[in-house]
Amino acid sequence: MGAAIALTLTVAFTVASCNGGSSNSGSVQPGGMAMPTHSATPLLDAGQAAPAKTGMLPGMPAVLNRADIYSADRPNRLSPVVRADRPLIYVPNSESDTVSVINPRTYRVIGTHQVGALPQHVTPSWDLKTLYVLNDEGNSVTTINPVNGRFGRTIPVPDPYNMYFTPDGKYAIVVAERLGRLEFVGPHTMKVMHSLPVNCRGIDHADFSVNGRYAVFSCEFSSQLVKIDIARQRVIGYLSLPSRPGDGAPMPQDVKLSPDGKVFYVADMMSNGVWLINGVTMKIIGFRHTGAGAHGLYVSRDSKYLYVTNRGEGSISLINLSSRKVARKWRIGGSPDMGGVSADGKVLWLSGRYNADVYAISTRTGHLIAKIPVGSGPHGLCVFPQPGRYSLGHTGVFR
Repeated sequence: MGAAIALTLTVAFTVASCNGGSSNSGSVQPGGMAMPTHSATPLLDAGQAAPAKTGMLPGMPAVLNRADIYSADRPNRLSPVVRADRPLIYVPNSESDTVSVINPRTYRVIGTHQVGALPQHVTPSWDLKTLYVLNDEGNSVTTINPVNGRFGRTIPVPDPYNMYFTPDGKYAIVVAERLGRLEFVGPHTMKVMHSLPVNCRGIDHADFSVNGRYAVFSCEFSSQLVKIDIARQRVIGYLSLPSRPGDGAPMPQDVKLSPDGKVFYVADMMSNGVWLINGVTMKIIGFRHTGAGAHGLYVSRDSKYLYVTNRGEGSISLINLSSRKVARKWRIGGSPDMGGVSADGKVLWLSGRYNADVYAISTRTGHLIAKIPVGSGPHGLCVFPQPGRYSLGHTGVFR
């Protein structure tokens, strides 16, 4: 790589006091769906916990296809839990303290709702039954009923910049970026069960290993990644990213696991590309230049491509997930940031962070279908419903 890579492993000899304190000792049942017939491994019912011999996180739904962890996310393959939900696009406007709601059929805003200060992301719950608006500076989350799109109660939560869910569904993980910690909370009550400080600055995005036992989080202000043991709720390692010639200090952003579970892709907006990370060893195994301000990462419905939003140059790069190489680039202008793929896989929806717009992009041609004016500072846009059995959080990471 031409630069030294600092890898510091932190080993803890005590288990967090809340570990094992839950009274829920059985498996958690997600929204089930029909099993695919092409799986390379033996299948279990979608709601059945994986057996211990697989090394899976206890209580986590079985992996349907170890060769493709996104096999449950195929076009229009909606869980029974969400089939009656109204298809809508939810856009948190950070600088306007509002959420714009878009009808994806007409490409028009059909409502704007006032929420708490600095809403950053709209996050689907693990059980797919609730959406949470994360009001970062408002120190609260606002609930949305995805069946009808109605906004509900506001729950006090300190510094909810981002939110994820443990793969077993037992905890929500509130990413308190400003406070420098991860809060393991009740997935519906938001009551804090365990607070985990991290020794890095700007913790914000993450994804989970195939077996659900660990997660890799990015720390954008200290150029680091941090590995978290999910069952024990503790830090088990850090990785410092090296500066590349001609670039500034690395600023890692979104994190996404490859379909085969072998590589964590990490967008880096200052290195203008994507790092490839071995999550087991926490070592860098490659880098792919994509474009200025690489930020958001989204997997296509067929698991063939990773969409990388290059916010600084108004483009989307497509990484071929088989070859791990950049295949093509779509130039749409503006400042494409966060979003998601439509249920049918035909449209990539992205917020325009610095342009007060939302972009609807054809995944077949890369052409801009529509540019929709919204509030100021649109950020963690959520497309809902989407295919998948359960949500791991953020703007919608489904498996």
